[in-house]
Formats: sequence, C-alpha cells, structure tokens
Amino acid sequence: MRKTILYGTEVAAIRDTTRVNGEIRSQNVRLIDQNGDHVGVVSLSRALEMATEVELDLVEISSASDPPVTRIMDYGKFKYQENRKAREVRKKQTTGGLKEVKFRPNTDVHDYTFKMKHAREFLEDRCKVKATVVFRGRQLVYQDQGHKLLNKLSEDLADLAQIEKEPVMEGKFLSMILAPLREKQTKSQNAEE
Repeated sequence: MRKTILYGTEVAAIRDTTRVNGEIRSQNVRLIDQNGDHVGVVSLSRALEMATEVELDLVEISSASDPPVTRIMDYGKFKYQENRKAREVRKKQTTGGLKEVKFRPNTDVHDYTFKMKHAREFLEDRCKVKATVVFRGRQLVYQDQGHKLLNKLSEDLADLAQIEKEPVMEGKFLSMILAPLREKQTKSQNAEE
C-alpha cells in the first residue's frame, strides 16, 4: 500500500514493511500453507513454487525468527481485511474533545434550556463539556447564583454525564467539567427504567 504525502516534509512514497514473494531475503523459510498447516523449513524457491501452484502469494509473517516464518495467502485479501479491522477499531474509538458552554449568573430560562440542549448534543457525541459561568464587574457578588446554575445543569444532564471536575472559581470564571457516561452505565440505567 503506497501513499504519498503532499505539502509535507516527506516527499518519498511510504510503503508497509511486509515482504511479499520476491522481496523475501532469506534462503530458507519456515512455511505455513494456505490451509494453515505447518509444512516445515523449506528453501525460498520451493516455497515460491508452492505459492504459484495455488495462485497465491508468499507473505513473510515474522522476520525476527530464524528462519523467517512465511505463509501462503492472498495478500490483497489479507490487506483488505486488515484495513477493515483498523477501520472498525477507529470507529469504536472515542474521538471526543472538550466543548464549552458559557452562561451568565442571571441567565434567563430560555437561554439556559437552549445552551443545555447544546451541552446534551455534545455529550451524545461523546465529547466532554466545560460549563462556565462568566462574571463581570459587580456580578462577582452573585457567585452563589453561578453555583446554583451549574448544579442545576449537572442535575439536568445526569442521565448522560457525570461531574469530572467540581465547580471551581478561577478569576472571573466559575467552571465545571462534565464527562459523558460510559456506554455500560447508560445501558444499565435504561434497563432499570
């Protein structure tokens, strides 16, 4: 599999390190046939002949052993399955980042519900949410309103999130971080309901 990096520092083509057919360097190889049976140690030329007889490739599986382990298989099909497995792993990985939702200490009900819905969407996308209450000037007197607002938010999102970092005052900002619940926890909660 070749891919070229454009606009980067590397200009040369990148290729995987698996040796196939004529690229194998050892004179003798430990051979596994297309059925998965261990043939034993044979010469490279004999292994290549056996692979061409069944119209498959000779692929070096382990180059670290002496002699290297090779297998007769369809290399294209092998690479395809390997790419599919890697794609499935990437699909199941959590890519989430950190999204932020900002409030004021005297945020109105409509604005609160609107921003809470955004936070809910972020959590459903498996992202962490940083909820911040911004104080300006004399609003610093109303820190208790900011704490009430963040507590209400954590209660409203309790079905999707857990508090990762408790509300903390940092200068003019009161912030808290909510992390999405693991899937097992949400499934067990849905089953209980």
